[in-house]
Amino acid sequence: MNHDQARDVVREAAQHVVPGADFTGLAPGANLRDAFEMDSLDFLEFVEELARLSGRELTENDYPSLVTWEDCARLLESREPAAHGTRSR
Repeated sequence: MNHDQARDVVREAAQHVVPGADFTGLAPGANLRDAFEMDSLDFLEFVEELARLSGRELTENDYPSLVTWEDCARLLESREPAAHGTRSR
């Protein structure tokens, strides 16, 4: 997955959790939880969507690396697809 694809996955995951989430003009370094007013449950759903859409395994240890659009994209880009097509929550 290249960086642009990873950014698209982040956008799609956020829009699944926050319908109408507008990334137009959103700085790559903006905090996604703040920008889209995600509470803790929304954030967990966002992480699950990132994992599902990207095919990458994401764990609780990854949460600190999932703050900004750019952070999320970099993590997805650097991560290999989950083994055997399984996707973690």
